[in-house]
Amino acid sequence: MDNFHFVRDGVTRLPPGFRFQPTDDELVFQYLKCKVFSSPLPAPIIPHINIYKYDPWDLPGNLEQERYFFSNNEAKYPNGNRINRATASGYWKATGLDKQILSSSRINQMLMGMKKTLVFTEKGPA
Repeated sequence: MDNFHFVRDGVTRLPPGFRFQPTDDELVFQYLKCKVFSSPLPAPIIPHINIYKYDPWDLPGNLEQERYFFSNNEAKYPNGNRINRATASGYWKATGLDKQILSSSRINQMLMGMKKTLVFTEKGPA
């Protein structure tokens, strides 16, 4: 049986009829946790790129659909904690409150991650 490669040229490609619609806790516990511990992912479907270097229209995938990426944070200043989110034509800005991702255990729920919403703002004319 042929193995289907989910990511080709940085673009997610699923067979017709398949959809990638993970819940927040599935993203944290099934994908991010495996990535952090260098374990095999359930499916190699999430590419690893520095999203902060790209304008949204240059990121792989369809602009009309949700897209998922693994990305590392890059410091804006050598000794600082601020994240560099500037691109060639604008910047990514965090907006709204971060959403808590809790463990799925009903007895002892623990905070396992935070979901941050980013919006892209284009630079004005110079």
